[in-house]
Amino acid sequence: MADSKKRLLTYAGLKALEDELENLKVVKRKEVAAKIKEAREQGDLSENAEYDAAKDEQRDIEARIEELESILKNAEVVVEDEVDFDKINVGCTIKVFDITFDEEMEFKIVGSTEANSLEGKISNESPVGQALIGKKVGDVVNVETQAGVNQYKVLDINRSM
Repeated sequence: MADSKKRLLTYAGLKALEDELENLKVVKRKEVAAKIKEAREQGDLSENAEYDAAKDEQRDIEARIEELESILKNAEVVVEDEVDFDKINVGCTIKVFDITFDEEMEFKIVGSTEANSLEGKISNESPVGQALIGKKVGDVVNVETQAGVNQYKVLDINRSM
């Protein structure tokens, strides 16, 4: 977990991680401390499910705080205003045509920490992200996926909002 690899983040991704870390440290730690105190006051800790649950929650919070601090310590923020929009890079929103499945798709290329396919954010380290980085409008790329080789044609490259 404590790898020192540089983590690419957009400014929005950095802000979201900083906000989560602040919430965990300021709000969640106090909440779980209150739960532990309340459970202790109930007496015998050997058979106290509330105490065990609160201690588990405390452990999870501390692990997430450690993980976030490591990510932020190694974060490299992509300044989206400085991204060259002639080529696909981290921080771009791109439109591609999936030749294999005959459909148009749009997604944002982000660092691996921010990737979330449900939100249309794909990692620069994913097979699709790696294949598209550096490509220009009009380029066709072949991407090796678990389902086979997919072909994508780059339609548009935009600055993310």
